[in-house]
Amino acid sequence: MLLGLAACAAEPVWAPEAQVQAAKYRHEGPTTLSLITVVNNKTGSGAHSGLMISASERVIFDPAGTFKHASIPERNDVIFGINPNVLNTYINYHTRKSFDTYVQTIEVSPEVAERALQAVKAYGAVPKAQCSRSLTAVLSSLPGFEDFPQSWFPNATRRNFAKLPGVTERHYVDDDSDDNKYILRQEIAAN
Repeated sequence: MLLGLAACAAEPVWAPEAQVQAAKYRHEGPTTLSLITVVNNKTGSGAHSGLMISASERVIFDPAGTFKHASIPERNDVIFGINPNVLNTYINYHTRKSFDTYVQTIEVSPEVAERALQAVKAYGAVPKAQCSRSLTAVLSSLPGFEDFPQSWFPNATRRNFAKLPGVTERHYVDDDSDDNKYILRQEIAAN
């Protein structure tokens, strides 16, 4: 029984402060929240949810995610330094022959974006299979999102996010092999 519980435990990660500070990136443009959903092409089921926050800095809350790169700092499922090259690598890592990626974006006030940023930094490491659940808990804690339905299922979260006024969506497809680990071995340019 103890072994079963260990498999559900979160995997804490804590990058050094100097690495986090060196990687910080602030995206020019409006403050936004972007739901990232990875969908299995064979079954149509949602495979993963992430939340990109563009506030005083741009990060991705990647709860229970597998995206790990030596040059990109992470603290408990918050990935720092999401410049355009890192974002492209993140999307490319998830998008392949068997999986499409959807990015839905909504513009929010700087205050809401900053609150989302602080909420994900404080959330802590997320156990496996709880990506959508943790992400919807964060969303529903934000002003204007109090009624956002909490869900364990990435596709349900995607459908609910699409109902928000002003949401835009981009759909990414790729015919890369399902063996995508090589992407994490590539060097990522600073910008």
